[in-house]
Amino acid sequence: MSRMCLSRSLLGLVLGITLSIFSQQALAEDKPAVPAEQKLAEQKVLAEAALQQRLAAEQQSAATGTKLSEVEQQLLKLKREVEQATKAIADAEKTLVTQTEALTKANEAKIAADKVNTDAAAVLADAQAKANAAKTAADAAAKAVVDSDAAVKATTETVAKTKETMATAMASLPQIDQTLAAVKIEYEAANTTLAAARTDWLSKQRQVESTLVEMGQWVSFNKEVAHIFHKRCVACHNARMAKGRLNMESYAALMKGGESGPAVEAGKLESNLCTQITDGSMPKDADPLTKEQIALIGKWIELGAQLDAGVDPNAQLIKVMPKQTQPPAPEAYPLTVPVTAVALNPDATIVATSGYHEVLLYNTADAALIRRIGNVAERVHDIAFTNDGQRIAIAGGTPGQVGEIKVFNVADGALLADLVTVEDAVFSVAFSADGTRLAATGADRTIRVFDANSYAEQLVIEDHADWVMDIAWSPDGTKLASASRDKTSKVFDAKTGDAQTTFNSHADVVYTVGWLSDSAQVITGGADNKMRIWKAADAAQVREIAGIGGAVFRLQVLPDNRVFSCAADKIARINNANDGALIKQFAGHNDWVYSISFSPAANRLATGSYDGEVRIWNAEDGAGLKNWLAAPGYAPQAAK
Repeated sequence: MSRMCLSRSLLGLVLGITLSIFSQQALAEDKPAVPAEQKLAEQKVLAEAALQQRLAAEQQSAATGTKLSEVEQQLLKLKREVEQATKAIADAEKTLVTQTEALTKANEAKIAADKVNTDAAAVLADAQAKANAAKTAADAAAKAVVDSDAAVKATTETVAKTKETMATAMASLPQIDQTLAAVKIEYEAANTTLAAARTDWLSKQRQVESTLVEMGQWVSFNKEVAHIFHKRCVACHNARMAKGRLNMESYAALMKGGESGPAVEAGKLESNLCTQITDGSMPKDADPLTKEQIALIGKWIELGAQLDAGVDPNAQLIKVMPKQTQPPAPEAYPLTVPVTAVALNPDATIVATSGYHEVLLYNTADAALIRRIGNVAERVHDIAFTNDGQRIAIAGGTPGQVGEIKVFNVADGALLADLVTVEDAVFSVAFSADGTRLAATGADRTIRVFDANSYAEQLVIEDHADWVMDIAWSPDGTKLASASRDKTSKVFDAKTGDAQTTFNSHADVVYTVGWLSDSAQVITGGADNKMRIWKAADAAQVREIAGIGGAVFRLQVLPDNRVFSCAADKIARINNANDGALIKQFAGHNDWVYSISFSPAANRLATGSYDGEVRIWNAEDGAGLKNWLAAPGYAPQAAK
C-alpha cells in the first residue's frame, strides 16, 4: 500500500511539474516580445555583473596563488635547511672522529714527553740540555692536547647546534605541510569559482553579442574579419617582416599599430587601416580587397573594433579564426601539377600521390584511381602511411598563408585528425619505426612531434634559422634528424627535443635526411648535388656520395643500408651507404624527380616528377612497370 501511495505521489508531482511547464510556456507565448534594445540593456547589466564577479574571482585566484607560492617557497626553504643541516652534521661527525683521534694521540704524546722530561730531570747536571729539550717537547705536547681538546669541543658544539636547527626545522615541517595542503584546497576552490565565473561571464557576454548581431550592431573579429587580415595582410605584416613596423598576426599586435601610429582607432573610419584599404594602397603590390571586405572591416571599426568574448587577444589570427574547409579539387585538371609527394602502402598495392587540394590514391597494378581525398591544402609536400596501411598522414600548405598536418582513413578518405594549423607550409611528416609517434616540419622553422594515436602534441622544437625541409626518426626511436634551408642538418633527442649535434658541410640547402640502421650515422642530401654520411655523435663526415647531376630532393634508407634517392637530374638511384657505391639507376622521367617511395615487401619503387608523372618500377631489375599523370581528367590534347 505504501509503495502504491508513493507511486501516486510521484505521479502527482510529475503531472504538477508538467502542468507548470505547460502553463509557463503558455504564459511565455502570450507575453509580448521584449524589444531588442530592452533585451540588450538587460543582458548588458547581467554581463557587467558577471564581469565584476569574474574580476573578483581572478583577484582571489591570484591572491591565493601568491599565498600558495609563498608557502611552497617556505616549505622548500625548510627542506633545504634540513638537507644542509643533515650534510653539515655528517661532515662534522666525520671531522669529530678525526679530531678525537688526534686528541688521543696528543695525550699519548704528552704522557710520553712527560715521562722523558721526568727521566731527564733525574739525570746529572751535564744532561741539562737534554732535560731542557725534553721539557720543551713536553710543553708542545701539552699545547697539542689543549688545541685538540678545544677543536673537539668546538666541533661537538657545532654538531649540537646543527642538530638543534634541524630539529626546529623538522618540527616546523608538519605544520607547513598542513598549511600547504589547506592553501592548495583554497587555491583549487578559488580556481573552481574563477572557472565558473568566467563561464558565466562568457555566456552572458556572448548573449549580448548575439543580440547585437540580431540588431546589426556587431561584426565578429575572429569569425568575419580575422581571415581577411590573415589571407591578405599577414604575409607582409608579421613578426618577422613587419612592413611599416605593423604586425597584424594577432588582434593585440594590430591594435598596437605601427610607425605611422595606430592602425585602427575604434569608431573612426578615418583610421589608417580603413584609409589604406579603401584607396587601394593596401595590400601593396596586390589586388585590392573587395568592396564587401572593405565594408565589413569598416563596419567592424565603426562599431568599436571589438574582440569577441573569450578570444585571446595575443593569439595568432590563424588560431582564433574558424577552421576553413579547403576548396575542392578541380573535377578535371586543366594542367598537370608537380608530384611533390608519393607514398606506397606497405604491400605496394596502393600509391598515394599529391594533387591540387587533394591526395590521390591509385592502384599500382593498373594505375586505376581508387579514391580522391579532399579538404587538403593547395600543395601536398609529404605523405606517410601507418605501418598497417590503414591511415595516411599528409603535410601540406598554401605558401605564406596556411600549413597543415592531417590524418585520413585510407578505406573511405574520412578525416581522422587535424593536428595543427600554422601560417606557412608544412614540408614533411614521418612516423616513428614503432608507429607510436609522428613528426612534422615546416616553413615556420619548427619540428613538431605528436602521439600517433591520440594526436596530442608532445614536442615543439625551434632550433633552425630557416625552413625545416625534412625529418627522420632513428631506427631505435631515440633521436630525430632534420634537414633545413639554413644549410644544416641537426640531431635532436626525441624525448626532450634537446639539440645534440649540427652538421653544416653541405654549404647549401639540405633537402632530405635519413638514418643508417645503426642509429649512429645520418645521411643527408641537398642542393650541392651530393649525399653525405656523418656521425650523429659529433657530426664528423664519414663519406660523401657524389656523381649526382642535380639537387637531391628525397631519400629513403633501408635496414640493409641501401639508400633510394631522387634528384633534379631526372634520375632515381640506389646507393650502398656502407661504401657509397652506385647499385642501380632508374631513368625515364622527363623532369626533376621530386618524390620517391620504396616497398621492401613487394620490391616496388614509386617516383613522382615535376611534370606530374608517376612511375612504378621493379626495383630488382630497374624495369618500369607503369607510368601515368597524376591529374584526374587531364586531356593533354586540350592543354593550351
